[in-house]
Amino acid sequence: MIKRVASFCLSAAAMLWLATAALAIDLDYERENRWAEQVLPSILVGDPVWIEQANGHKYLAIYTEADDPRGAIIVGHGRGWNPDFELYGILRMKLAEQGYTTLAIQLPVLGSGAKVGDYIPTYDDAGERYELAARFLMGKGYEDVAIVSHSLGATMANEYLIRSEETPIKAWVFISIINGLQEMFRIKIPVMDVYGSEDWVITQVGGYERKQQIVKVPGSRQVVLQDAPHFFEGKEDELTAAIVDFLDSVFHGQGRAAKNGIK
Repeated sequence: MIKRVASFCLSAAAMLWLATAALAIDLDYERENRWAEQVLPSILVGDPVWIEQANGHKYLAIYTEADDPRGAIIVGHGRGWNPDFELYGILRMKLAEQGYTTLAIQLPVLGSGAKVGDYIPTYDDAGERYELAARFLMGKGYEDVAIVSHSLGATMANEYLIRSEETPIKAWVFISIINGLQEMFRIKIPVMDVYGSEDWVITQVGGYERKQQIVKVPGSRQVVLQDAPHFFEGKEDELTAAIVDFLDSVFHGQGRAAKNGIK
């Protein structure tokens, strides 16, 4: 059922992130609002919440609380999508079913014709959104908070983590990341690199180099899901299982050996 709509204001701690976050571009708030208008009536599981940024803009997030939660996850979508679009809606619900509360957030969007490179100036805004989402979950009492992000959303999370001197994030899962993995030496938390054997070429060719970077961080791993494409159609259960196994190992010292097409 559709639950209450809440509002969350900018915390003092999050203001630190914004010191260098002045936007030099025009974000497509109208498109973002159209996404929200489409998404809100279709939410049957979880609570829509509005999180307010320093500039007064409120972005949509969907809070899905797990029964007896073992931690919390911020779900970040790919280029131009919304927090409930296909893979992201599936992940936010499946991860909650597996014991991890989720907060799927709306990341910055540009016009429908915008290319990946056009999004670079939005990274500061995306970082603010990740930071505010983490503070929202901490306000709910969660200490173990992770980011699970896909495609361009993973690149945005990468930029957030390397630019933050301090972050409440304790683990990061990047799925089908594009533009490579930047400055991993700055990231001290365990990470998991997930991509499909049928993923976009740009993601597959960087797999070896990414693995060499992440193995230097204790608890990190790389997972290749066999026969999985970029959006993991038909492979959502395997992807969910890989994420849960990783987070259980990071947060609780548990986790199963990788099986069923996972390397």
